Amino acid sequence: MLNKKWIGLYLFLMGAVALTAQDKAPENWFNLDPSEGVPGVSTEKAYQELLKGKKGQEVVVAVIDSGVDYEHEDLDDVMWVNVDEIPGNGKDDDNNGYVDDIHGWNFLGNKSGENIEHDNLEVTRLYKKYGEMFEGKDPEDLSKKEKALFAKYEEYKKVVEDKQKSLEENAGTYAAIAEALDKLEKEVGKKEISAEDLDGLDTSDPMVGYAVQIAKSLMAKGQTFEEIKKDLNGYAEYLQGQYEYHYNPDFNPRPLIADNYEDPYDRDYGNGDVRGPDALHGTHVAGIIAAERDNDLGMKGVANNVKIMSIRTVPDGDERDKDVAAAIVYAVDNGASVINMSFGKGASPRKDVVDEAVRYALKNDVLLVHAAGNDGKEVTNENNFPTDRFEKRGFLNLFGSKYADNWIEVGALNWKTGEVLAAPFSNYSPEYVDLFAPGMSIYSTTPDNGYEDLQGTSMAAPVVAGVAAMLRSYYPDLTAEQVKSILMQSAVKDRTKVKKPGSKEDMVSFSTLSVTGGIVNAYEAVKLAEQTKGKKKGVSRNNSGASNAKKDKEDSNSVRP
Repeated sequence: MLNKKWIGLYLFLMGAVALTAQDKAPENWFNLDPSEGVPGVSTEKAYQELLKGKKGQEVVVAVIDSGVDYEHEDLDDVMWVNVDEIPGNGKDDDNNGYVDDIHGWNFLGNKSGENIEHDNLEVTRLYKKYGEMFEGKDPEDLSKKEKALFAKYEEYKKVVEDKQKSLEENAGTYAAIAEALDKLEKEVGKKEISAEDLDGLDTSDPMVGYAVQIAKSLMAKGQTFEEIKKDLNGYAEYLQGQYEYHYNPDFNPRPLIADNYEDPYDRDYGNGDVRGPDALHGTHVAGIIAAERDNDLGMKGVANNVKIMSIRTVPDGDERDKDVAAAIVYAVDNGASVINMSFGKGASPRKDVVDEAVRYALKNDVLLVHAAGNDGKEVTNENNFPTDRFEKRGFLNLFGSKYADNWIEVGALNWKTGEVLAAPFSNYSPEYVDLFAPGMSIYSTTPDNGYEDLQGTSMAAPVVAGVAAMLRSYYPDLTAEQVKSILMQSAVKDRTKVKKPGSKEDMVSFSTLSVTGGIVNAYEAVKLAEQTKGKKKGVSRNNSGASNAKKDKEDSNSVRP
C-alpha cells in the first residue's frame, strides 16, 4: 500500500489530478446528496429530513492511526475523555492497565514518554528475519515448511533490494530538484512566482533550468509555484524516508518501546501521548468522522453524538500486528462501538493475534471499518492485511465463521461522476471490498487548527465509520452485524462504466468493483434502520440516554485475547 500520508502527492506527481479554480471539489462534497452533482453520502439530507428533532446516544469511535490532535478547534469538544482517570498524576486510577489514558493510548511509545515516528515496512522486517534464519543454510537441506519460508524470503529479498536500488537514484534526483526549486525562488527574488516570472528567467545553473521546466509544466495544469515547491520538497523527504527507514533492514526502532516484543499478549507498554510526533493522518481521519457540526468552524464531520478515542498505532511505515491487536482490545475494553482502521500492508506474520482481537470485537458487538488500500489493485485475502477472513485454526474452523461479520472493507470514490467515479488509486474486489465511499479531495482537520485536502481509501473508511456511528447513535438496539448489513443493503448501486483503478484505459462496470457494487448512503441507511428491528438485548431505540458503554464492556463475559 502506498504511504497513507503521501497519496495526495502521488496523484499530483502522476498527473491524475490537476485542479484549477474552476475544477475543484466542494469542500463539504462527501456530505452532500448525489442530486447536487457529486457522489456524496447524503449526510445533510439525512439530518434535515429523517433525524431532525431526534436525540441520539453518545457513541465512541476509536481511531487506530498515527495520532490525533486532541486540541484542534474542530475536535477538542468531541474527544473521548476517560472520566475515571485523573490527568497527569502518574497513576492508573481506573485500573484498566494504562496510566493517564485520558483520550486513548499510544502503543508507539515508552513509559518515559519517548515515541517512535518511523518504522520499516513489514516486507523489510520479514526480509531481515528470514535472512537471519537461512544464513549459511543450503536450501536443498531445508524441510518442506522451511522451503516455503525460503521462497518467501527470496520474494521479499527481491522486493527490498530492488527498491533500495531504485531509491538510491530517485531520492537523490528529487532532493536535487527540491534544492533547485529553492534556488529558483531565490533567483526570482519573490515568494509568489508566476509563469511570466519564469518565462524571462536567464540562469546559468542547469538544475535550476530543469526546475523552471517542471514548474512551468505543472503551473500550466493549475498548480501554484508555492504548491509545487511544497509538494516536491515533501516528496523528496518521503523518498529519503523510504530509503532510511521503510526499506532499510538495519533500522529497528522497536527497542525504544521496551516491551517483550516476542510475546504478542504483553500489552504493558506505551504512554498517554495520543497525538505523537506526526498526527496529520489521524487528525484528518478523526475530522471526517466527527468534526463539530455546529460550531461554524472549518468543516463538518459525518456524525454528531460521537466521541473520538485516539489509539496511536500506525507509524511512518507499517504498523505491527502486535500493536494492532492491542489497539483493538483497548478500544473494545474502553467502550468503543466503532473502530476506524485506515491502514494496511502486504504481509501479516502474526495474523492469528489480530484475528483473536477481531473475534473479541465481534463478541463485544464492535464494528470494524477498514480502508481497502491505495495500490490500484484487486485485493485478495493474501495480498492486503488486515483482512476479515480468519486464518485457519484446525477443527475450530468447523464450528466458527470464516469471516468477521462485524467488518466493512471500503474503497474510494472520486468527487466526479462518470468514467472517473472510482478513485484511480483505490483497491477493489467483487469479493473482499464491501462498498465505496468518498475518498478524493476530502477537506478535513489537520494538526495545529489546520485544514487540508487529502485523498486515499484512508479518507473513505472514516466516511463509512461516521455513517455507522450515526446508526449506532440513533438506533442503539442494532447490533454491529446489523449495522454492517444495513450499510451494505442501502448502498446506492451504480452500473456506470468507469476507468478501472490502476489502469489508464481499461473500462469496467463500477458494480464489479465491490461486493455491493454501490456507494454508502446515510439517508438510505437511516431509512432502512428505521424499519429494522434491533437485536441488541436490553437496549431500546426509544431510550435516548447515553449508555455506560465502558461498564457494559467490563460486565461482558467475553474473555480478552
